[in-house]
Amino acid sequence: MHYNYIRKKQIIKASITEAWDFFSNPNNLAALTPKSMNFLVTSEPIENIYEGQIITYKVSPILGIPMKWVTEITHVKPPFKFIDNQLIGPYKLWHHQHHFKPVPEGTLMTDIVYYSVSPFHLGGITDQLFIRKQLNNIFDYRHEHIEKLFNQISPKEKIKMTV
Repeated sequence: MHYNYIRKKQIIKASITEAWDFFSNPNNLAALTPKSMNFLVTSEPIENIYEGQIITYKVSPILGIPMKWVTEITHVKPPFKFIDNQLIGPYKLWHHQHHFKPVPEGTLMTDIVYYSVSPFHLGGITDQLFIRKQLNNIFDYRHEHIEKLFNQISPKEKIKMTV
């Protein structure tokens, strides 16, 4: 099976525990997704992920058409790493690794995504023309919002921030 690969890194001015608490909470994912995707977590709200957890979403990635997305949390190593895999959704393969590493500036967060589109998407052509661009736009949006949430506020304001 042919798959595509995206890797994104970002420094978060927060402790690894603060970063973990925020990013491992599925309820915070909508805040990091472009509004145009109409992203909504539809499973019961649970603040702490666990291995085997199934999370369901509604999302409209293409022309505003809603679709169901179901992921499973397959690996959790707090506060350093968790992995989600798509069970149902727009990809033939979706494997998303979330890595957290303490660094002098706070926490280095690395997202690694392996994905493959189904054959009816014409594989590599669709990826190059549309899917990779859309995924990069989503991660760019996420990067900007993480900057606003964690990197552009004073320590006093950060204390007031709810996770």
